[in-house]
Amino acid sequence: MTIHHEVHGTGPALLLIHAGVADSRMWAAQRDDLAKDHLVVTLDLRGYGETPLAPGTEYSDADDVLAVLDALGLDTVTAVAASYGANVALQAASHKPQRFNRLVLFSPPLDEVDATEDLRAFATKENALLEAGDIAQATALNVQTWLGPEAGEEARALVTEMQANAFQIQIAAGDDIKNAEYAVQPDRIAVPVTVYDGAHDLEFFHRTTKYLAEALPDAQLVTLPWAGHLAALERPAETTALIRAAL
Repeated sequence: MTIHHEVHGTGPALLLIHAGVADSRMWAAQRDDLAKDHLVVTLDLRGYGETPLAPGTEYSDADDVLAVLDALGLDTVTAVAASYGANVALQAASHKPQRFNRLVLFSPPLDEVDATEDLRAFATKENALLEAGDIAQATALNVQTWLGPEAGEEARALVTEMQANAFQIQIAAGDDIKNAEYAVQPDRIAVPVTVYDGAHDLEFFHRTTKYLAEALPDAQLVTLPWAGHLAALERPAETTALIRAAL
């Protein structure tokens, strides 16, 4: 299978989907703990970690996630997902709601919410750096933007490595790729959903999490006063406890 994935532990199935600034390594601490009493699946989306992205590829991240579940013979799972990965989980759950029995989402982006000034400013800076070929500074900008004040040097080094790797893969793939996305349809997602928002995150994500909490039939919004955008790397043990509390 094209999508790199790993399976750890036994028990009720959990699927962990990484953020767009990371890869499956962001969940290492949570994976090791949750695998004590769950079957934990981690994966690298195309263009991240150990999953390649070839020029001209046409694909769907949501379909890739569902294909991994098919390959593993998992009819239903609980999805735990961060940032872009949380959006992918919402796409998959909108397309195939019967495959999910619960969602635990950290700071999901949504097309339905307009970009805020802080998000637009970040995108402008990142695009300028990438157009200039300065991957190192573009990577540093992402580390600075997405990790909150609780993140230690180990977390910052890991995000630097993961983001730089993703940039290298994705830039080499070029612009002739197509990621087909399913519409996020909250009314089709009837299962319980816990949405976590980091108080130190960008305003855009405060708005997306609020939107989801109001649009989903069975959702709970929890604001984490200590968190930025990547809670799992900022306070790993506490994030594991938050995931367990939501299951």
